[in-house]
Amino acid sequence: MKDIHTKKLTVVINNNPILEFDRGKPLPGHQRQYLDNMDTRMDQGILLGEAPIDKPNALERAQFVANSMVNALLEEKDALAAAMCTYLAKRMPDLQQVKASHDAEKGLSIELVFDRSFEKAQQEQVIEFKP
Repeated sequence: MKDIHTKKLTVVINNNPILEFDRGKPLPGHQRQYLDNMDTRMDQGILLGEAPIDKPNALERAQFVANSMVNALLEEKDALAAAMCTYLAKRMPDLQQVKASHDAEKGLSIELVFDRSFEKAQQEQVIEFKP
């Protein structure tokens, strides 16, 4: 098995891989500082959906950042999306996929996937039994 730090984080929207982060590449100091600044701002509280969270834990932060990242991608704000992806990859080392589904009727749903890579998920087959 690969070292956890060399695993990729793949961002998938509507079953299409959109963004990928290679954890094997070093992060420059100014980018590490940016991530620390993000944590400092989130220490003041976040809004997750309609619920304010005064002291967000790591998973709540990841959900908040993933939502911000997907919205940035949908708005074609690539630099912001890349920064959010970097945060998720560095702060959540076990996270392998951010899967988002977006359509006009159902809105946006986001799933954080820790147990399988995008490549592995592509190989899985759904088995349905007849009633």
